Amino acid sequence: MGKVQLFEISLRDSRVIYSPGESLCGTVTIKTAAALAYKTIKVNCVGSCGVSNKTNDTSWNLEEQYFNGTLSLADKGTLQPGEQTFPFQFLLPASAPTSFEGPFGKVLYHVKAVIETRRLSKDYKSSKPFYILRPLDLNEIPDIEQLSCGSATKKFSYKLVKSGQLLLSVTSDLRGYVVGQPIKIHTDVENKSGRDTGPIVASLIQKIAYRSKRCVYDLRTIAEVEGAAVKAWKHAVWDEQILVPALPQSILQGCNLIQIEYYLQIMVKSPEVTVTLPIYIGNIAVSPSRLGLRHSISHAPMAVVPSAPPADEEQCSSIQPMDNVSIPTKCHSQQQANAPFCYAPELHFPDSQETEAGTLGSPSHPTLCLSTGATIPYYADGAVVPVPTASTLILPPEYSTWGYPYDAPPSYEQSCNEAAVSNGN
Repeated sequence: MGKVQLFEISLRDSRVIYSPGESLCGTVTIKTAAALAYKTIKVNCVGSCGVSNKTNDTSWNLEEQYFNGTLSLADKGTLQPGEQTFPFQFLLPASAPTSFEGPFGKVLYHVKAVIETRRLSKDYKSSKPFYILRPLDLNEIPDIEQLSCGSATKKFSYKLVKSGQLLLSVTSDLRGYVVGQPIKIHTDVENKSGRDTGPIVASLIQKIAYRSKRCVYDLRTIAEVEGAAVKAWKHAVWDEQILVPALPQSILQGCNLIQIEYYLQIMVKSPEVTVTLPIYIGNIAVSPSRLGLRHSISHAPMAVVPSAPPADEEQCSSIQPMDNVSIPTKCHSQQQANAPFCYAPELHFPDSQETEAGTLGSPSHPTLCLSTGATIPYYADGAVVPVPTASTLILPPEYSTWGYPYDAPPSYEQSCNEAAVSNGN
């Protein structure tokens, strides 16, 4: 750096995560080997979002800015040899969205300092990123404590002349979850046919919409659980759970260019029938008091009234009564051997008694997690033990990304309407 031996930005208490409306305080430290004449020394704090139609392209098609403030630390003078420190303070706006970084867009925050010399080509610059967490309180979402239910019916033909019907009903215990919390899924499958089904799969899907000139969707299967097939003329029940790994929260409040959504998708592979339930992932869990006020609801899924079966099916059903069975689970997409059951490697949930938690939670080691499906670290409150931010990004197996998918997951209302139409035929 020539005359400048040190040009560094430091944030008070080595903080890297802030809340909207907080003050961001720090210092700019400059150490010079010889006298340095300057026009101005200033520091700038900026927050913005940019999106693109191309992966990892920083030439944004569309941008929005959340704040941009500049302070002058010194005007026209000479820095004497040695070390000098300049304090600064910025007030972060209450409307600033949570930091986020994905393949098609980012919400970024930086503090930048510059020493403008009399020769523009000799300007000195320094930059330091920081992160903002605007927590999503699940208790602010209406009916978040209620069960989420959906169903679908599939008519199909097999062996050319025979017809059958498959009824799939799904219930989740809540509509919103936090990192480390289990998503409990209850599934009913009625196989009213003489044909065995394919395996049943429950997936946690992340959908991120980047609103550029053309809307780009990034779809990823975050975690997956597979159950066995359902035999002919069987009524099967499958109770499973998916633990929520480290994920960006739903809804980037204050950001108009990036939208994050999550879905539970339960699918019987053959004949293909699917139920999709939207869920929220937040930072503050549903209050136990709200769960206590929830009306007593049967654990059984929403009733489905099937259409009249073909005559030959009625005859078969009288001979082959529907037996009740339980579906065994075949595999989890990220189950770790000899470790607490979790979907994100190196993340330990409440049953883990790691003493490392105290170390990582200390001021010198901010409590950060690496988010799955994005590359930005974020603050994790509660019993989850975070991993160091220096770790590589953890992504689950069997995920996929499409710049322009043919179909996005349907909404809850669309899923219900499709089931109603199917029942009416």
